[in-house]
Amino acid sequence: MESPTTAAGDELESYLSLGLTVSHSQKDDAEFPKVLLLLSAYLDKKVQQNEELLDSSKIKESTTIFHGQRVPELSIKLYAERIFKYAKCSPSCFVLGLIYMERYLRQPNIYMTSFSVHRLLIASVVVASKFIDDAFFNNAYYGRVGGITTREMNMLELDLLFSLDFRLKVDIETFGSYCLQLEKEALVLVLERPIQVQAANVTKHLICNSSADETCKHELVREKIVLKKCVVQVLLIILLFDILKT
Repeated sequence: MESPTTAAGDELESYLSLGLTVSHSQKDDAEFPKVLLLLSAYLDKKVQQNEELLDSSKIKESTTIFHGQRVPELSIKLYAERIFKYAKCSPSCFVLGLIYMERYLRQPNIYMTSFSVHRLLIASVVVASKFIDDAFFNNAYYGRVGGITTREMNMLELDLLFSLDFRLKVDIETFGSYCLQLEKEALVLVLERPIQVQAANVTKHLICNSSADETCKHELVREKIVLKKCVVQVLLIILLFDILKT
């Protein structure tokens, strides 16, 4: 049996490997954390497996609120990177989001496919961000990030919460096991298909929704300005209080 010190060291190493220790202040200058690549690869594989079973009629699927009318143009990887870039959530939200997704998928006859994986991802990460992050946006903004309406974002979040029975707490052992599961996905990537750098293609795909991107950028700037004003107001109130006290 491993000692507590060894186990803690392994967990820290796992977090560092997945990029879960990237802080909000570092994210603007840092590359996308490794967890996004591994999560998208894992979800891609699950989607492929489910669709093969559905095509062979080995399983029967029930349509859910997460099913769209068509498959989104963005790949799962680019969609995850878009969420990380604009939603400003911590990398750990993607691990927690995966846990919520898999809990949701325990329901009978519900499977993740190309028509539902994007909506499941945005809803799960948003719920995770609201649960563990110190700051988060409203659903109107998250909807723009995810390419859906505010009403749809609200409905997805509520459906997920009720399906999970609002049980959002995840113990450290479960969180750590999912981190290890994603790390194993890195070995699968190396063995099955070498990771290819496609910088030009990534740039091309990311600008396919440039108007929404610009909206998100302006919204982020506005939020920062409002935050700075709030800080100034608080400082003035403290100063005034000190003057009156003296």
